[in-house]
Amino acid sequence: MATGKKTTKSKGKAPLKRSFRRRLTRMGLRAVSVVFLLALFVVLLFAFINPPTNAYIFSEGRRLGDVKQEWVALENIAPVMARSAVAAEDANFCNHWGFDMAAIRKAIAQGSARGASTISQQTVKNVYLWQGRSWLRKAMEAAMTPLVEAIWTKRRIIEVYLNMAEFDEGVFGVKAAAQHYFGVAPADLTATQSARLAAILPSPKTRSASKPSDFVRKRARQIRDGAATISKDGRAVCFES
Repeated sequence: MATGKKTTKSKGKAPLKRSFRRRLTRMGLRAVSVVFLLALFVVLLFAFINPPTNAYIFSEGRRLGDVKQEWVALENIAPVMARSAVAAEDANFCNHWGFDMAAIRKAIAQGSARGASTISQQTVKNVYLWQGRSWLRKAMEAAMTPLVEAIWTKRRIIEVYLNMAEFDEGVFGVKAAAQHYFGVAPADLTATQSARLAAILPSPKTRSASKPSDFVRKRARQIRDGAATISKDGRAVCFES
C-alpha cells in the first residue's frame, strides 16, 4: 500500500513540474520578444531621427556644466573626414556586416582587444550603451550591431559615428571639433586636418589635433595615406555613393 501511495504522489507532481517549466519557458520567450521588439524600435527610430544625446554626453554635460555638440549631415562634412575616420578605425568598414573577423582573429592572436572594434560597434556603444568594459555591455553591443547593420545604411552609420564621437573634453561631434581645433566648418576640413582629428579619436582627452605631438603627427600621416588608399581601391564607396 505504501508503495502505491508514493507512486501516485510522484505521478501527481510530474504534471505540475512540466506545467511550471512550460510557464517559465513562455515567460522567457515573452521577455526575449519584448527586448527584441524594443531594440528593433530604437534602431528603426534612429535610422531616421538624429540621436539627441547619449548616456556619456549627458553625464559629461552634468560634470562640466556644458558640452559642445551640433549635428551636421554627412553631405556637409568633407568626404576626406569620413575616409580618415574609416582609415583610422575600421579600414574594412564597407566590407563587413558589423564585425571585422580578420581584426578579431588578429587581436586574439596578440592577446588584446585593441583594434578589433569596428565603427559599427563603436556607434552602437555611443548611441545605445555606456562607456567602460563589462561582459554585459559587450554582449548587448554584439547583439545590436548586426541589427543596426541590417537596418541602417553605411552612410547613416558613419554619419552618426562622426556626430557622436568625442574629440576633446566636452567636445562631441565633428562640427564642434572642426571649430574647436581649426576654426572651420566641417565641410572645409582639409586632408591634414581630417587626419589629425581621426588620429586623436582613440584618446581625445590626451591628444590634440591643433597642437599635435610627434606621435599624433606620425599617426595622422599614416591615416592620410590610408584615406587616399581606400578612396582609390573602392573601400569608401559604401558611404560616398
